[in-house]
Amino acid sequence: MGVTKTDLFSTVQNEVAVAAKAFAHPARVAIIQHLLRTNACVNGDLVQELGLAQATVSQHLRELKDIGIIKGTIEGSRISYCINPVRWAEIKSQFNEIFNQFDSPSSQECC
Repeated sequence: MGVTKTDLFSTVQNEVAVAAKAFAHPARVAIIQHLLRTNACVNGDLVQELGLAQATVSQHLRELKDIGIIKGTIEGSRISYCINPVRWAEIKSQFNEIFNQFDSPSSQECC
């Protein structure tokens, strides 16, 4: 497998790619959607919500924590997770910058 040459790309391009990778699994999208709906939850709730094994859910949570989009607080033997609003805003802004660069052509044909 080839080596990724991240130094060829801007910091923002690399950050967007890392965020996109975190969003690239449906279980992680489901976790984010659940956290957005509930604004906090414990890991056990996610296991029931997703129907996945505890270890699998923990692995997906770790991926989301690694990019900072979620954060967790320890409450006894449980960890409550929530969306990190600062990081959410950063990632949202980065993706919006890309998406907003395209104006849908009204009369112009594409390819």
